[in-house]
Amino acid sequence: MPTKRKPKKRKPAIDELIEVMARLRGPGGCPWDREQDHKSIRFHAVEEVYELIDAIESEDDHEMLEECGDLLLQVVFHCQLARERKAFDFEKAARAITDKLIRRHPHVFGDSDADNVDAVWAQWEKIKREEKQGTQHERPSALDGIPRHLPSLQRAEKLIKKARKNKLADPPLAKPAKQRYTKATLAKELFALAEYAQRKGWQPEALLRAETNRHEKALRKKETRLAK
Repeated sequence: MPTKRKPKKRKPAIDELIEVMARLRGPGGCPWDREQDHKSIRFHAVEEVYELIDAIESEDDHEMLEECGDLLLQVVFHCQLARERKAFDFEKAARAITDKLIRRHPHVFGDSDADNVDAVWAQWEKIKREEKQGTQHERPSALDGIPRHLPSLQRAEKLIKKARKNKLADPPLAKPAKQRYTKATLAKELFALAEYAQRKGWQPEALLRAETNRHEKALRKKETRLAK
């Protein structure tokens, strides 16, 4: 009676994925993959993030599993492109984030006694500033580090959060239409404003982005003035 062959043991999943990506980019690989570069695929990661958010909000584990894989592919793709340029590879990217997590959590891996969210946040920001100090990535302003391509509402929220935490938004930066909002009334107001802008032929995304930029310039001037 013939002996059954044991199934071939597969490599660790991440190693196999890296090899598959290299094969797609290599000689005899996929024509589409071979012609891509960092810029040509840069917005694919954004799309995958939003698809993952959809899966999370629908509490669909099957879709979440697939979207996590799709997002991981974007990281592996960029790492392969960087490897070809002899800039870095997946190993270096993974090592960098591991080291960063350990370095920025001394209350877990070191002897810091930060024991609440506010203390952890302040510690994180302090460590981050120290890491970048004296480098080309130094962030002299407390408002630095907000991605320029964030959706305008999210970007405005992050700017306000940074301004408040660094005592630059007191008094409030803008006067609301109503004295008080509930979540429901605010949601309706936001939708009504978007609808009004559309009827006028205005782009609410562009309008809010411009207003956020205006506030950011004013906040940076205020920060400079207070530092003197």
